[in-house]
Amino acid sequence: MKAKSLQDLQAIQRKLAEQQQLRAEQEAARREAERKAQAEKNLFVRAAGAVQPLPRHHGRVVLVPEPPPPIPVQQQLDDQRVLREAISDEFDAGTLLDVDDALSFRRPGVGTDVTRKLRRGHWSIQREIDLHGLRREDAREALAEFIRVAWREGIRCVRVVHGKGLGSPGKTPVLKGKVQSWLVQKNEVLAFVQARGDEGGAGALVVLLRPSPG
Repeated sequence: MKAKSLQDLQAIQRKLAEQQQLRAEQEAARREAERKAQAEKNLFVRAAGAVQPLPRHHGRVVLVPEPPPPIPVQQQLDDQRVLREAISDEFDAGTLLDVDDALSFRRPGVGTDVTRKLRRGHWSIQREIDLHGLRREDAREALAEFIRVAWREGIRCVRVVHGKGLGSPGKTPVLKGKVQSWLVQKNEVLAFVQARGDEGGAGALVVLLRPSPG
């Protein structure tokens, strides 16, 4: 910057002086800010004592996502198998029943002593289902579920109450014959006999189940 006159030189000097004053004020402000920051830091140190910075990963908790609940695959397969089971109403169990004073059934290979023991109460009745009064479709589903669950839980001897049919048209025990047919079709069933008089007589069956693999 060139001065053409004394006035120009004085103006330049004033401008330079103003710039120098501004820089001095800015420097003073910066030093004051640093002083205050240091004072605050010293105050924290006096209050908290000596401190050390924590390592970068100190105290970090790694959260492992909770695994989903196990899916009861076997239970689902068993339920699907039950749905697929064809317990037919058209199956004729009459040819498989022993003709004696009380109709009974036993699988091939099961001796007559088994049905004889059933009649005498050799196996204690551990569970019972009463189908009396149910519609045929409801009774079939209830019986299939009852036998399946009892066998899975290791139950060996159950009683199935089907009623004597005294309330049916013509007093014919329709459900009784159906229950016998359904039981014959259940692989879990080894044998069954008509219940004794004190156990339901002609209105119930005592059923022996296969031993559960569990």
